[in-house]
Order: sequence, then structure tokens, then C-alpha cells
Amino acid sequence: MKAIGYRQNLPVENAEALEDVELLTPTPGPRDLLVRVRAVSVNPVDAKIRRDRVPAVGQVEVLGWDAVGIVEGRGAEVAGFKPGDRVYYAGTINRPGTNSELHVVDERIVALAPASLDDAQAAALPLTSITAYELLFDRLRLAKGGGVGKKLLIVGGAGGVGSMLIQLARQLTRLQVIATASRPETREWCFRLGAHAIIDHSHPLSVGLKAAGVDAVDYVAALNQTRQHYPEIIESLTPQGALAAIDDMAGLDVMKLKSKSISLHWELMFTRPLYQTADLAEQGRLLAEVAQLVDAGRICTTAHTAMGTINARNLRRAHALIESGRSQGKVVLAGF
Repeated sequence: MKAIGYRQNLPVENAEALEDVELLTPTPGPRDLLVRVRAVSVNPVDAKIRRDRVPAVGQVEVLGWDAVGIVEGRGAEVAGFKPGDRVYYAGTINRPGTNSELHVVDERIVALAPASLDDAQAAALPLTSITAYELLFDRLRLAKGGGVGKKLLIVGGAGGVGSMLIQLARQLTRLQVIATASRPETREWCFRLGAHAIIDHSHPLSVGLKAAGVDAVDYVAALNQTRQHYPEIIESLTPQGALAAIDDMAGLDVMKLKSKSISLHWELMFTRPLYQTADLAEQGRLLAEVAQLVDAGRICTTAHTAMGTINARNLRRAHALIESGRSQGKVVLAGF
């Protein structure tokens, strides 16, 4: 089968940073689906792992953690899906990725794809939807329909996770949603997705909030450059507020949170599949809920930039855009 992967860690400008390869068709385990991939999207984690994870000698590392495809086969213990089903999912980082014609995935983290979206539009959603949903309801422990009178600041509102978080917070809670964006096109994007207010993260967050008539926020979702914004996040949070972060912050000084009794929460959407948690099937369930919200017209795809078919050249272009820090919404590719 066709696949795209790498044999060594190289800058994205190098033609061997990602290569077209031929691999054996994978065999599904007892709880696995064998999926013929029709579309994928690219996330910051793809570029991060391409940079940091060293493939075993003589092996090809295949990336990709979003897919839409058709079920072609299934393991003996699969009960929820059948061949011919059109599904979407985000996979897990300890198994080969979705940048391949055929892919195996645990059925418990899979759902039927939104019927109202095409393959590329649907492929934009899984990883960021799971991240945003878990951040709101598992990490910050908000209740559906809750948040009355409370304020959420999303740092990095126009990125993939931010684009979903704005929508889910607006549709499933009663929070006042404030997002950060620094360019006219990203500000307009965040407003279109439902943000109540936008502030510019290239300036101090606390100053921007006060200019928007907000003295403090109850929750902060820090989606990128958290170390850079950390002092301003603390300044902007109300006492006993909560900070949820998804980016890496080695050496973070948590003592700075103490005087305000601010709680810190990490969100990694791969935790459930990595550790095979007892509630693993929650990811499939929440993706099914997201699909229902899409098909009901309550939330929309965050696909923004189409890079063409799934091959090494186009994936290198997609990685370069992600690494530039100027991507908006999601980058998608469809078809082999």
C-alpha cells in the first residue's frame, strides 16, 4: 500500500523529510477496524514528532492523526461497525499514523463521519474536537449548559483546537467566550465561529481584556506559546480560576499560581488510547456527538487550507505551513 513517512529527522525543506513509500497492508487486531483512508488533516503534533521521534534503524515512521475513510475489515471482537461504514477518528501516537492508504484503529475511538461534510471537511475535525471537548468537560470540569456568568479566554483562537473550542463552548456551555487573534483574517475567523470578543495576543492579555470591558476571566485555555503568555495569563485569571494547557512547558514555575489558588490542568487527547483507560470509548462517543452537532448545523468544519492529494510533496508543504505558525483552522489533504 502507499504511505508517506520518514527515515530520519530532517528539516521540512529537505526532500527526504517525508517520502512516498510502499508498505505492507496492516492486519487489524481483535478490537481494530481496517480503514481505507480517503482524507487526512495535519496537526502541530505531526511536525513535532517528525522533528523529535527517531525511527528505528531501517524502519519508516508514518505520521498522521486524523482520518476519514471507509471500513474494509474488522477484528473478531468488533461490534459497532461494519464494512462500508464511513468513519472518522484521530488515532493514537503509539501506533502507525493515518498517512497511508490502509490504516488500523481501535473501534472505541471511532465514530461515523458527519454525513453533511465531504471527506476533507470531516478530516479536519477529530483530533481538535477531542482536545477541545476534553479540555472543557474533563479538565476544566464544566457541565453541559453550565458556565453562566463565567468567562473563558482562549489563547490562540484561530488555530485548529481554538476553532473547535470556540464552537463547542458556545454550543454546549453558557460561557462568555473571548479569543485571541492578531491578524484581521484570524479575528474575522474567530468572530464567525462565535467568539463574543477578540483581543490581540501580540499585546499584553490583561490590557486587551480590560479594553474589551473584562476585568478578569474564570478559565483560560492556553493553546500555544503558553510560556510567553504565562505572566499575563496569571494576571488575567480571577482568584481560584483555572488554567488548562495543551503545549509543552518544561520548567514551568507553578509556584506563581499559588497566591491566587489557580488550578493547572493538562490536556492530551492521546491519554485515553495510550493508557487504554476504562473510559476509552468516551472518545468515540464524543466524536459521534460532534458529528450530530455538525449535521444539525450547530457547528461547522474548521478545514481552511486544502493541500491537494495525500503524497510526500503535499505533506511537506502542509508541515511547512504548520511550522510557520501562520496556519488558520485546519490543513487538509484528500485522496491518493
